Amino acid sequence: MRVLGIDVGERRVGLAISDRSGTLARPLETMAVAGVHDAVNRVADAIGRLQGEDDGLGAIVVGMPTRLDGTPTDATPRVAAFIAALERRTSIAIAIEDERLTSREAEHRLASTERDWRVRKARLDAAAAAIILQDYLDRQVKK
Repeated sequence: MRVLGIDVGERRVGLAISDRSGTLARPLETMAVAGVHDAVNRVADAIGRLQGEDDGLGAIVVGMPTRLDGTPTDATPRVAAFIAALERRTSIAIAIEDERLTSREAEHRLASTERDWRVRKARLDAAAAAIILQDYLDRQVKK
């Protein structure tokens, strides 16, 4: 079963999906959202679509923003509210993954292949979600 990775931002939500074996993550899409309620609705719709596909969906991983020292950021309560609302909308298990520096790493990776900042910005959140998901998948293999 596949795993869905989610990078929750204030204005955009990035989605990434794993392959069927749960080994590799790839960016899926970036959604423009208007607040937590809209984000939950749009992501819940995407989850429904993914569950209906042949490969299904076995788990969800959401990136939790923290500072470098591990303390919460201003965005942490918003993401926690998103997770709580999403848990009420799906029966799929939701794991939390540290997302420190994932947006910066995604920007660096995208900059090496795409010169146009507008194109990079449109793909950034899905790329960050893929990094969050890949970190999670890599840790599962080590267990």
